Amino acid sequence: MVTRKRVQKTEDDFIENVKSSLDDAEQLLREAAESTGEKADELRESALRSLRLTRDSLYDAQDALVEKGRQAARATDDYVHDNPWQAIGCAGLAGLLLGVLISRR
Repeated sequence: MVTRKRVQKTEDDFIENVKSSLDDAEQLLREAAESTGEKADELRESALRSLRLTRDSLYDAQDALVEKGRQAARATDDYVHDNPWQAIGCAGLAGLLLGVLISRR
């Protein structure tokens, strides 16, 4: 089972990787702006490659989040099917609390 600490570390690592990649691309683009000729072309290509990798990482993270959401929905659906009365009770309690909060206004 995935622990909260491990998930937080993975999130932090991912954010650091994205920031690092974007910083590298920004630096390369600055150097390319100052350079001319073949070196500028190489720097621009390197920056574009870095941005492409960052974009791919973001798409991978999006896919992973969508899959985790689907797994959570499946788990919830299974729980409701296995424990219908508990699910009805929770929904009723949530509705009651929401009604109380709304009626206080």
